[in-house]
Formats: sequence, C-alpha cells, structure tokens
Amino acid sequence: MPDAHDVRRIALSLPDTAEKIAWSMPTFRVAGKMFATLPEDETSIAVRCPKEERDELARAEPGKFWIAGHEAVFAWVRVRLAALEDAGELRDILADSWRQSAPARLLEAYPDLGLPDAGRPGTGGRPAG
Repeated sequence: MPDAHDVRRIALSLPDTAEKIAWSMPTFRVAGKMFATLPEDETSIAVRCPKEERDELARAEPGKFWIAGHEAVFAWVRVRLAALEDAGELRDILADSWRQSAPARLLEAYPDLGLPDAGRPGTGGRPAG
C-alpha cells in the first residue's frame, strides 16, 4: 500500500516538480502550478481531475475516490492511499495530474508522461486526465 513517503518520492521524480507547504500541508507543483496535495493526516492525496470524470470516478469507486466538500467547485478529486493497488497506480495518478498542470514546453519534452500505458494492465487513464 502506497504511503505519504511514496507520494513525495514519486511526485518529486516528475520533471520540474517542487514541494511547497501551503495551507499547512505539502503541495506539489510543476513549473509553479499545483498538481497534488497531501492533506490532513497524509492518508489521501488530492489531484487534478476534470469534473465530469471526477464525478464518474467517485460514483464508480467510492472506496478509492471522493470529492471533498470544499473542493467540489474545483477540478480536483481525493484518492485514498490505502485503496490503491500499488506504487505503480499512484505514479499513474500523479503523472496524470502533473500532465494537467504542466506547461506546453514540458508536455512537448515528455509527450508520453501521464498518458495511459497500454502495456500496464488496469491503467485506463485513471484518475482521469
């Protein structure tokens, strides 16, 4: 089961990513734009996710994904770390969120980062990108 250490390690391995404390919690930013947070007791993460896809994820897998009340108007979804299969699934989720925040120059430099991996079973683009 992935934990806060894995979140930090994977997030900081993504290109041009830095950690910054905001709202008394770790946040992860690509080129200064936030793509993930490690809120509260560090048992979940919040990541970017288009609202339509986020709503579908929360309905389909409520044990894994949910929408925090104060984030409902924004394109973010929460992910329970204990519900993830492994660090690979966590990496897919973080990379997908990174892709939504990264500037064009990074997307051009890393065209496959954050896209579904046809070679890895179960990575159908979760949690939505």
